[in-house]
Amino acid sequence: MGNGALNIDFSRSDPDRLRRQLGIAPEAQILVVMPGSRPSEIERVLPAFEDAVRLLKADHPDLEVVIPAAPTVAEAVKAKVAGWSRRAHVIEGDEAKFDAMKAATVALACSGTVTLELALAGAPMVVGYRLAKLTHTILKRLIRTPYIVLFNIAAQRFIAPEFVQDDCNGPDLARAVAARLDDPELRARQVAEQYEALDKMGRGGPDPSEAAATAVLKIVGEGR
Repeated sequence: MGNGALNIDFSRSDPDRLRRQLGIAPEAQILVVMPGSRPSEIERVLPAFEDAVRLLKADHPDLEVVIPAAPTVAEAVKAKVAGWSRRAHVIEGDEAKFDAMKAATVALACSGTVTLELALAGAPMVVGYRLAKLTHTILKRLIRTPYIVLFNIAAQRFIAPEFVQDDCNGPDLARAVAARLDDPELRARQVAEQYEALDKMGRGGPDPSEAAATAVLKIVGEGR
């Protein structure tokens, strides 16, 4: 996974545009749910996210839920969300996705590049992930870091809480999201810490692949 997400320009993203398009009141809190971009992630992660949304809406009835669906899984996400007991807005396309990230009060995200995008947009988040049991067992033996989110790895601490495997369940996810919905100071602190970790990772600097290409060209040039 590259760090190209660190160079996304959110200057044209408009959270008010998203609210207008979806009919969301200016003062309403928005939970942005990002369940992944692979069919396997939708199958494993979305049920826990659905359960978390159900619990959150019970205590926060005015909470608006927005789900940016990746093109690889859009039809599957729309089909599953249509059966939810609580209403959610499924949106498509990068413009709408980035507007949603900027509009998010809190995000509930599957681990992956979207966590960098959300952090760059200034969205505090809770991260959940589930792997196939055998894959998880093998990876636990191979990988020594307790973190899966890149900016948590950079900071060497859990800036964004991570819920993996059995911990990725509705009640635990809902509690972590609710803590952030109810505490603006916690949200602000997490956003600031996410930005600090992104800076360590080279936020705003040259794209890593471009930097590597430049270095190679310099070596080739010096060899002539």
